[in-house]
Amino acid sequence: MIEPRRAATVFIFVTVLIDMLTFGMIGPVLPKLIAGFVHNNYASAAEIIGIFGTAWAVMQFFCSPLLGMLSDRIGRRPVILISNGVTAIDYAIMALAPNLWWLFAGRVLSGIATSNMSAASAYIADVTPPEKRAAAFGMIGSAFGLGFVLGPAIGGVVGNVNPRLTFWAAAAFALINTLYGIFVLPESLARERRTPRLEWKRANPVGSLRLLRSHHELWGLTWVNFITYVAHEVFPNVWVIYCIAAFGWSTGSIGLTLALVGIVAAINQATMVKPVVARLGERRTLLASLVVATFGLLLMGADNGILFLIAAVIISLPMYQASSQALMTRRVGPAEQGELQGALGSVRGISMLIGPGLFAFTFAQFAGPWRSLGLMGAPWILAALLYGVSLALAWRVTSRADDVVLPVPEPAPPVYAES
Repeated sequence: MIEPRRAATVFIFVTVLIDMLTFGMIGPVLPKLIAGFVHNNYASAAEIIGIFGTAWAVMQFFCSPLLGMLSDRIGRRPVILISNGVTAIDYAIMALAPNLWWLFAGRVLSGIATSNMSAASAYIADVTPPEKRAAAFGMIGSAFGLGFVLGPAIGGVVGNVNPRLTFWAAAAFALINTLYGIFVLPESLARERRTPRLEWKRANPVGSLRLLRSHHELWGLTWVNFITYVAHEVFPNVWVIYCIAAFGWSTGSIGLTLALVGIVAAINQATMVKPVVARLGERRTLLASLVVATFGLLLMGADNGILFLIAAVIISLPMYQASSQALMTRRVGPAEQGELQGALGSVRGISMLIGPGLFAFTFAQFAGPWRSLGLMGAPWILAALLYGVSLALAWRVTSRADDVVLPVPEPAPPVYAES
């Protein structure tokens, strides 16, 4: 029998995996479904897809801090399970959508429900001792990678039969995970550690910044995360169109490169974060990862197919998110972990509003009016510069104490609160 702590951690991993899996599953079929509603006018469909994406990011921006703080008040378990159940309902709504308005409502609901990442990350912080959190967040990162690989593949195969069938499959995954969680997921936040009341002024995106600004290093690490979040938007928004324009690759070949990144990233996050952090410490792991990411992105901007493939492997190796999150969780109390993760969710939401336009515009200029300059890879170079700024900032706001790796005795298993 799996011990309670292990079973709960596995469930959180599966929850994040399914969030990313279902998000990726509908990626290949949502544009086709939208196009069908506008009589296959792909120009109109592209505009609608942009609106849908913006609406999803806005919901993440507003709801991540709310769900995070709500989990500080009533516990992680109900927030995670209810949001998982709502996700299942949401995909059923999208599967049945008779028009664009229903589909849009489903996309908005999806943005709200998948904001449970703040509660899920807080759960990991609750049940994991500080010195092991980087490895735990690395496992969460591997779930992102697996979802990134498996989601589009499953969605594409199922969508070939019927686009709406993909949404039913996504709903089934979310429902099964919810039912599984009801039986295996204990509460991680004891009642005496919960916040006495929900402060609405701090549960909004602006109010949530109050916690992030409460500590010099915490605020600095927030900016490190924000800059890397923005820079990371170059991947989903430029990768495919760049490979087509710069190298003439087929969609199948591009899919293989994306699979390569996802597989290497998933294996790396799952197996290497723990030993690397144990050897280097969280700060040096963060700094080294940002160096590697900067180098990899510069290589991607060289407009050479072979170098691009080499860089695709290199950019799968950094562990900056796991190490920076671990550093941030050390600087807040147990009753603030949900608020912290919710605030980071809002920061991520802002980046998703800024990044796509920034990199799409950059690519459009250097692939169009400025193509004679021979810098079609400018978006990658811009992302590398942003990572470089993040590296300099991380160096300043973290202390050398974070480099020290001390032997820590194995802690007693955490005592789960009654739900």
